[in-house]
Amino acid sequence: MKILEVSPRYFPHIGGVEEHVRNVSERLARNHEVAVCTTDPSGKLPKEEIIKCVKIKRFKSWAPSEAYYFSGDLKKYLVDNAGSFDIVHAHSYHAFPAVYAAQAKKENKLVFTPHYTGGGQTFFRNLLHIPYRFLVTKVFQRTDKIICVSKYEKSVLSRRFKRDSEDFVYIPNGINLEEFKCLKKEKKNYKLVLCVARLEKYKGVQFLLRALSRLSSDTRLEVVGKGPYKSSLVKLSRSLNLENRVRFSQDLQRRELLQKYAEADVFVLVSEYEAMPISLAEALASQTPCVVSDIPFLKEWIDNKTCFGIDYPVNVNELASLIDKVSNTQFGSVKLWDWNDVVEEIEGVYVSLKEEDSHVIGG
Repeated sequence: MKILEVSPRYFPHIGGVEEHVRNVSERLARNHEVAVCTTDPSGKLPKEEIIKCVKIKRFKSWAPSEAYYFSGDLKKYLVDNAGSFDIVHAHSYHAFPAVYAAQAKKENKLVFTPHYTGGGQTFFRNLLHIPYRFLVTKVFQRTDKIICVSKYEKSVLSRRFKRDSEDFVYIPNGINLEEFKCLKKEKKNYKLVLCVARLEKYKGVQFLLRALSRLSSDTRLEVVGKGPYKSSLVKLSRSLNLENRVRFSQDLQRRELLQKYAEADVFVLVSEYEAMPISLAEALASQTPCVVSDIPFLKEWIDNKTCFGIDYPVNVNELASLIDKVSNTQFGSVKLWDWNDVVEEIEGVYVSLKEEDSHVIGG
C-alpha cells in the first residue's frame, strides 16, 4: 500500500503525537511505501529527507503560540497529491494539517487519529476553539475510520460528532517493551521524583515544584522536557529555594532517558489535559509507580497499585502526601501495548478499508 501520514510536526521534534507518528511510520515502512507530510515553522529542517525508509516532506507553516500550524503549501500539496495514496492518515484534532487532509480527500481512504485532549492548551487555541470546531467537524464527516488512543476519547468523540460506534476503533499508544527488559534500579541515598513532559502550563509541573517544597530535603525532582513554560518553572524553583533539589534537562539520549525512568522512585504527571501520554506508559514499563491527575482521559490508568490519581485542580499538600506514600509502594503488574502490536492493529484498519474498496469495485 501507499500510505501518507499527515502530522503537524515530526521527528526531530519530540512530543506525544510526534512519537506516535514516527513509531507507526517507521514500522509500516518495513512492508509498505510510507511518506510523512508535516510542517516546520522554523524553516531550518530539510524540506525533504528519508529516515528509516520513511519519505518526509516538510512545509513552512505559521504556528502562533506553537498552535494550529497553518500552511498553505501543505494544503496545496495534499490537494494535488492525496489521491495518489491508498491511505491518508491524519493526526491531531488540534491542528490544521488534519483539516487540509480532509479537504483534499479524493479516491483515497482517510483515517484520523485525533489525539484529542478535551480543550485548548493555550490562550490562542482557546480563542479559536469554537470556530475551529466547525472545521474539524468536516474532518469527522469525511473520515472513513477514527482511531482513538484512549477509551474515554472514543466515547466522547462518538457522542460529540455523531458518528456510528463502528466508525471508531480504540488503539492506544505503544512503547518498545524490549527497551525496558534490561533496566535496573540502582540504590540511592535520596528519593527521586521524575516528570517527563512538554513544558507548558497545562502540564502542571508548577504544582509538582510546590509539592517538592513540602517534602523532606532528601527528595529530589528531575524535570525532563522543553517548552515555552520552562523559564517560568526555573524562576519558580529559585523562588522556592529548590535549586539544589531540582534538575531540568532536555534532549537526552534515549538510553539516558530510559535510565531516568528506572532510577525514579515515583513518576508524576498532573496535567489539566491529556490524550494518552507515552511518558506514563514508559514509566510504568520501568516498574516505576506513577501519580497522575484524575482527569477523565487518564482514569483508565488509575488502579491504585501501579498508578495513583489526584483530583484536578491539584491540592499541593495532598500531592506532596501522595508522592511520599507512592514512593514507598511496591509496584504491581500492568499490561502495556508494544508499538509492534499497535502497528499491527493500525495496519489491519488500513487493510479492511482497502478491502471495502475492492468489494465496491468488484460489485
